[in-house]
Amino acid sequence: MKFDEEFFNLGYLDTLSYKDTFVHRLDPRIKIIVTFIFILFVVSFNKYQISALLPFFLFPVFLLTAGNIPIKAIAKKVLFISPFAVFIGIFNPLFDRQILITPFGIPVSGGWLSFFSIIIKFILTVSSALLLIAVTSFPGICEALSRMKMPKIFVIQLLFLYRYIFVLLDVALRMVRARDARAFGNKGKDIKTFIRLVSVLLIKSIDRAERVYQAMLARGFNGEIKVMKKYKPRFADIIFGITSVLLFYIFRNYNIANYFGEAIKR
Repeated sequence: MKFDEEFFNLGYLDTLSYKDTFVHRLDPRIKIIVTFIFILFVVSFNKYQISALLPFFLFPVFLLTAGNIPIKAIAKKVLFISPFAVFIGIFNPLFDRQILITPFGIPVSGGWLSFFSIIIKFILTVSSALLLIAVTSFPGICEALSRMKMPKIFVIQLLFLYRYIFVLLDVALRMVRARDARAFGNKGKDIKTFIRLVSVLLIKSIDRAERVYQAMLARGFNGEIKVMKKYKPRFADIIFGITSVLLFYIFRNYNIANYFGEAIKR
């Protein structure tokens, strides 16, 4: 899995947002609010709680199935950035060795519980954010944020960052390929060469930004986000929002997984 291939493939999520399903037709503002509340509930759990987090997987699974989103497209991106989450929690078992549970006679320390809790929270939050883009599109999210009275300058910067980071990365990758084509062994891979590449990239970025800005002005850009599709809250949007938040509240305050486990034992 190459970095450049996976990074540029982020645009594939926007392509998925062109589908016409129930989830895609929902008001983007409702989807943003529901996803934000979902993430808040997920991260609010204690570091030792694992089973209570499991029912929250129903939300990303629902978005995947109802939105007809290929699970591979989301799983690859979650897996690609998972080393960051692993690095955050990998040392927990070394520092927290107190045994807290013994499932099937196997002693499990608090460090392992907190490590798995971090991984589960990471999967839930990142997958929900990616799915939000896949069923809404990033420009749609920015438009919804604008309608939710977010500062216009923040929304514009967010939209431009998403659009032009691909252009900047393309320039950077071409520079790296050019260096690799002219270098042999470790030659040209020292810190001095790296600093020069970064300096050239900065100059090219400033020049490209100025040309892009002039092109936008020539096409009548005045700081407003222009969209073809207008959204109005419908009854289905309100029902989706209320039902989702109600389920999140139940999952947060009642350990559904434990209840099912106890029921199976009986």
